[in-house]
Amino acid sequence: FCYIEEINGASRDYCDQNNDRYPCNPNKGYYGRGPIQLSWNFNYGPAGENIGFDGLNSPETVAIWYWVNFVQPVISQGFGATIRAINGALECDGGNPATVERRVEYYIDYCNQLGVDPWPNLRC
Repeated sequence: FCYIEEINGASRDYCDQNNDRYPCNPNKGYYGRGPIQLSWNFNYGPAGENIGFDGLNSPETVAIWYWVNFVQPVISQGFGATIRAINGALECDGGNPATVERRVEYYIDYCNQLGVDPWPNLRC
């Protein structure tokens, strides 16, 4: 939740060339943006359709669509469920346990600073 855009995101290729429904604009990048770092053309396209912006040709306007549709519904299941909703197999089920642990450590630290209970189910 610290960055508006993914660090070094513009240098990465998050274009699935095989996705005919949401073809990439060669002049745009589909790297992580917003509070949950929405990425990939197959996410920007439906985000734009859902909230009324051109996700493929104006990806920089993305804000909270993914959060509202995929993360917010699982918040009550614990922080681990939000990690799974945001990064799935990239981090969960052994994908990157060190990154999960760092996220959990940061989350617990923020909760402690705010004086709130982090709840159970911290890991995905």
